[in-house]
Amino acid sequence: METYTALRHFADSWGLLAMALYFVGVVAFTLRPGAKRLAEEAASIPLKED
Repeated sequence: METYTALRHFADSWGLLAMALYFVGVVAFTLRPGAKRLAEEAASIPLKED
């Protein structure tokens, strides 16, 4: 049972690190300089007539 506990703590800590890095990446991707124009284009798609 001691090995399971050690592996569980290791996985929990690296899982937390991975989720934190993913969150920071998503925020950085959203706030990058060219994102506003692309977001406005995507938001206007339903209003365009074909």
